[in-house]
Amino acid sequence: MKTKVRYVCQSCGYQVPKWLGKCPQCGQWDTFVEEVVQPLSATHALKGKKAIEPVPLTRIEGEHERRILTGIGEFDRVLGGGIMPASVVLVGGEPGIGKSTLFLQVLNHLASQGHRVLYVSGEESPNQIRLRAQRLHAVSDKLYVVFETMYELIENTIKEMAPEIVVIDSIQTMHLGDLPSAPGSVGQIRETGGRFARISKTMGIPIFLIGHVTKEGAIAGPKILEHLVDAVLYFESPKDQPFRVLRGIKNRYGPTNEIAVFEMTGEGIKEVTNPSELFMGQRSQETPGSVVVPCLEGSRPLLVEIQALVTPTNFGVPRRTAIGLDPNRLALLVAVLEKKMGMPLGEQDIFVNAAGGLRIVETAVDLGIVAAIASSFYEKAVPAEMVVFGEVGLAGEVRGVMQGDIRIQEAMRMGFTSCVCPEKYQTQFSPTKDFALIKVNEVKDALKKILKLRR
Repeated sequence: MKTKVRYVCQSCGYQVPKWLGKCPQCGQWDTFVEEVVQPLSATHALKGKKAIEPVPLTRIEGEHERRILTGIGEFDRVLGGGIMPASVVLVGGEPGIGKSTLFLQVLNHLASQGHRVLYVSGEESPNQIRLRAQRLHAVSDKLYVVFETMYELIENTIKEMAPEIVVIDSIQTMHLGDLPSAPGSVGQIRETGGRFARISKTMGIPIFLIGHVTKEGAIAGPKILEHLVDAVLYFESPKDQPFRVLRGIKNRYGPTNEIAVFEMTGEGIKEVTNPSELFMGQRSQETPGSVVVPCLEGSRPLLVEIQALVTPTNFGVPRRTAIGLDPNRLALLVAVLEKKMGMPLGEQDIFVNAAGGLRIVETAVDLGIVAAIASSFYEKAVPAEMVVFGEVGLAGEVRGVMQGDIRIQEAMRMGFTSCVCPEKYQTQFSPTKDFALIKVNEVKDALKKILKLRR
């Protein structure tokens, strides 16, 4: 059959018959690369093959969940309780963030438990990996290392060795010998990713695919890879912070938006078992504009400090800046304060920050943001032993949020003595002499109780 040529965007995978300077789907410039397509005749591909007989679902024997524990609690948490057999996990992150270091430590823990593990590197030689492993104290007889980028050879190695876990570092360096496009192109990523997934499902081997991110922070070819795998994890590093966050974006075997917190040290990556203490370690006591909010990341409660600064503007248009929070949500909450509380914020610059570099997207922090802004505006400090949570509506009402009991338990565990929460929230906790539960129905009522306002 006739060979065809197509142009594929290396950012999003969009295909066109002719070269374009700008991708019409993702808007990126100069991302189209030429790929040669050699279509295979359907008659030739199916020659000598029989149709697959469907099996009734009731005749399929269900297997109990047999997860493989790595021994690193934070890593097991973000996977939903351990590694699932025959699962394919895609892990993305910026270059140098510590992906290879993390997985070398994970494989060493698994090898120390007696598992045969294989680390396939397309970027580092075995000698380089050995030097890193010595520094991390991650040298084991059952941890096998190979340097190879051609898929066909890697497939033969996996079939002959039959390891229990495989790590591919990285998927952008792998290529098929019979595919004319260059390694790292969308075509190569799609084909090699799909074939690794097929090996995982047919042999029952968990495979981790490490991928680089683009300048926008997305895994190269995300639409090509994400639907092929069972879980997608992003390794993030807040700026000027010593910790790393492994966030679950997709997980067929566990909760999404789960996070694992690690600390980067000279001897590798160490797990942080108490993230609330990490985020609250540098908090200033009794400072106007500072409020502690119990938020949820997946199923994990975290105590985060919300900081606000309200100052008169020197320009005609006041600034509304949110760091780690939704700027649109900030504008909405400022409008509620102006309308329902009568606060003259039209000539004030407002800066709000989630301390510690964490990104918060849930609306349960609304009441904390409102309290921080009012605290900075009135120069009245929120009590240091108080936490605040609740969603704020456009009518100025405080609405209930999910899993409030978990938030309260985390606050009590960290030594806080009072909590301001929505009145309509049904909780099993009742006020005690050691912990006061203050329920509010409106923003005006909440600020009176938090800041002791008379108006």
